[in-house]
Amino acid sequence: MILNEARDYMFIALGLAIYTIAFTVFLMPYQIVAGGVTGLSAIIYYATGFHLENTYIIINGLLLMVALKILGFKFMVKTIFAILTLYFMLMFAQDMLPKQENGLPFKLMGEGQDFMSMIIGCVLTGVALATVFTHNGSTGGTDIIAASVNKYHPNVSLGNVLIAADFCIIGSCMFFPQFGTYLERAHKVMFGFCVMTMENYTLDYVMNSRRQSVQFFIFSRKWQEIANAIGTEMNHGVTILDGHGWYTGHEMKVLCILARKNESVNIFRLIKMIDPQAFVSQSAVIGVYGEGFDEMRVKIKEIKQIDKAIEKTKKDAKKIDKKIDEIYNHNNHTS
Repeated sequence: MILNEARDYMFIALGLAIYTIAFTVFLMPYQIVAGGVTGLSAIIYYATGFHLENTYIIINGLLLMVALKILGFKFMVKTIFAILTLYFMLMFAQDMLPKQENGLPFKLMGEGQDFMSMIIGCVLTGVALATVFTHNGSTGGTDIIAASVNKYHPNVSLGNVLIAADFCIIGSCMFFPQFGTYLERAHKVMFGFCVMTMENYTLDYVMNSRRQSVQFFIFSRKWQEIANAIGTEMNHGVTILDGHGWYTGHEMKVLCILARKNESVNIFRLIKMIDPQAFVSQSAVIGVYGEGFDEMRVKIKEIKQIDKAIEKTKKDAKKIDKKIDEIYNHNNHTS
C-alpha cells in the first residue's frame, strides 16, 4: 500500500515536470495560449505582466475547497501536492531559462516556429496530464472540475469536460486589447483551440490505452502452481474452468484471466517460470466492467427507461396477437 502511494506521487511529480517543460519551453516563449488555470494564468501574465505562478496558486486555492467536499480528502492531498509542486516548478523553470527582451523564456525552436512549437508543447502537456490523472492526481484548476463531473457522470470523458472549460478560457483572449487588433486576437484564439484539441485528444488516447484489457486462457499441467503465483504475486483473480481434450479424451483444468494490457508481460513471465511448455491464448477484449476494472457506464435511470420500453413493446405485441386472433375467429365464423 505504501509502495503504491509512493509510486503514485513519483509519477505525479514526473507528469508535472513534463508539463512544466512543455509549457515554459514550447508554449510561453511564443505567447501561445492554452486551457486550464495555467493557461488562464498565462493569458493574464501576457496581458498584464502579473506573475503566472501567483495567479495559478490563488485560483487553485479557491478550487481546492470544492475538491475537499466532492472528491474527498485522498484526492485533495494529492491535488495539494501537485499544485504546490507545479507552482515551484513553474517558478524555478522561469528563473532558470534564458530570457528574451520581453522577459519571456527564450525560443528554443527559433523564430517563426510557432506552429511546430505548439504541436510539441501540447502533445507533451497531454501526456503529462494523462500521467497525473492515471495515478489519482490532479494539476488543480479545471482538472478538479473535470474529475468532479467524471465522478458523477462517468460516461462523460475527462477530455470533453476539459475542452468545454478550455473553450471559455481561450476565448477570453478576445476581451484583452493588449493582444492587438481583433484579427490578431482571433489568431491567438485559433492557436489556443489547436492546443486544446491536440492536448485533450492526447489525454484521452493515453488514458484509454492504459485501460485496455486482455483475456488469457492458460492450458497447463501445472495449472495450480500458475494460479497460485498469479493470485499471490500479482494479487489477481483467476477463474478455473473444466476442459476436455477431444483428441486425448483427458480431463484438464483451464485458467481464465482478465487483466490490464500492461500486466501481460508479468503474467507471461510467471507462466514461463513455472511451465515453459504451457499453451497460452491471449486476446483483446472490448471492455471489462466490474471490480478492479472500469465501472458500468449506464445510469440506473437509463436502465429503467429501457425496461419500460421493453414492457411497452410486450403489451403492444399482446394487443397485436389479440387483434390477429379476433380477425382469425371472425373469418372462421363467416366461413
